[in-house]
Amino acid sequence: MELSFGEMIVIVLAIVVLFGPDKIPEIARGLGQGIRKMKGAMEDVKSEIMKDADNPVSEIKKEIEKVKKAAQEYDPTEKIKQELDFRKQLELNTTDSKKETEEKIDQLSDDYNGPVSR
Repeated sequence: MELSFGEMIVIVLAIVVLFGPDKIPEIARGLGQGIRKMKGAMEDVKSEIMKDADNPVSEIKKEIEKVKKAAQEYDPTEKIKQELDFRKQLELNTTDSKKETEEKIDQLSDDYNGPVSR
């Protein structure tokens, strides 16, 4: 809404005629205070909206960072390595126990003379 210079002069003359020249400073002060209060209220509303709008975004960003960190720490090959180590250990244990069993059998067969024939 644009006002030309002529329209502003008509509005000022109407205010002077309606309220008189003595009341104009009070009206101007009241208008100024009202405009300042409206601007302050608008800033408060704007800051509340921005704060409410910013919180979910920052929470989402934090969750994304947590997921990124967890993805970097997760190593799928670690489970495979553990299972391979377990299998190797199991194989070593079975081969060791086979060797021990064979050694015991050999010792027993060395000690055993068998039946004596006459």
